[in-house]
Amino acid sequence: MAENHELPEATIQNILDQDSLKWVFVGGKGGVGKTTCSSILSILLARVRSSVLIISTDPAHNLSDAFQQRFTKTPTLVNGFNNLYAMEVDPTVENEDVNGLEGMDSLFSDLANAIPGIDEAMSFAEMLKLVQTMDYSCIVFDTAPTGHTLRLLQFPSTLEKGLAKMMSLKSKFGGLLSQMTRLFGMDDEFGEDAILGRLEGMKDVIEQVNKQFKDPDMTTFVCVCIPEFLSLYETERLVQELAKFEIDTHNIIINQVIFDDEDVESKLLKARMKMQQKYIDQFYMLYDDFNITKLPLLPQEVTGVEALKSFSRHFLSPYQPLCKRGTVEDLERRISMLKVQISEAEAELEKLRK
Repeated sequence: MAENHELPEATIQNILDQDSLKWVFVGGKGGVGKTTCSSILSILLARVRSSVLIISTDPAHNLSDAFQQRFTKTPTLVNGFNNLYAMEVDPTVENEDVNGLEGMDSLFSDLANAIPGIDEAMSFAEMLKLVQTMDYSCIVFDTAPTGHTLRLLQFPSTLEKGLAKMMSLKSKFGGLLSQMTRLFGMDDEFGEDAILGRLEGMKDVIEQVNKQFKDPDMTTFVCVCIPEFLSLYETERLVQELAKFEIDTHNIIINQVIFDDEDVESKLLKARMKMQQKYIDQFYMLYDDFNITKLPLLPQEVTGVEALKSFSRHFLSPYQPLCKRGTVEDLERRISMLKVQISEAEAELEKLRK
């Protein structure tokens, strides 16, 4: 499939046109530009939706850097918008954030922590519970690198399993736990009923969200990658895992592509272009039924609302190199560049002679 780059390229317009979408996840390998892509996606969605929230679940938050505005775990209106909000949350539990577990005896802490991932799942559930009450039209997740993201998507089932395990413990040892609660002088606020009540309170939210995550009309996952082997491998792993979780994905963004543009004259850039094209061809071959969007590598970072808005045009229409190889315009441009280089070389030679 050597001529894939000549095929009509897709955009993310299909996501903007899908009015029923509630949850949009953006993920991929670390360092491929997920935050930039999710930020631009949220800006574009804000044009067609009544209200949009972008949430960063990456512990190394870059959302504040992308928008050049400080965000916290409370939704904050993005400067320059009246319907786009952003928040940064860490999906790991903090003692002060988990009211039901604070001050508990180690016995009950151990009980809660005996279920792998239950602390993170409860924290994630609290965040979802908060988001559900805010009634945003669409929520974009700027996720952590792939491994963390896959764990995040497992949280609903982790919490359901945790609840079942805790309920079975209560039925077996309920009387003993109550006696030990009184023995250690704990009040009802920190008893096992408080933990179980907290879990049961989340159950409805989690079941509802879990159902929505598996509904392709309500949820989609956008995979971001770069045209290199490790990123191709990671994307394949991510797509397979998403299929296991029954989460829809039909958009891939290939970022940092070097196009045959105005100043690609160096051997290094030409070699990189050749390498990139090999992997781009493989992406098209593996994901022929996906919407694949290619974004150009820029000489500068895309930070700040204006820069994000400017770069967003490449999400809606394929990037076009300034001029195609072999045309009259291309040859004239190259001759002009060579003349400049010859002139500079002659001036340098004259200096050396003196």
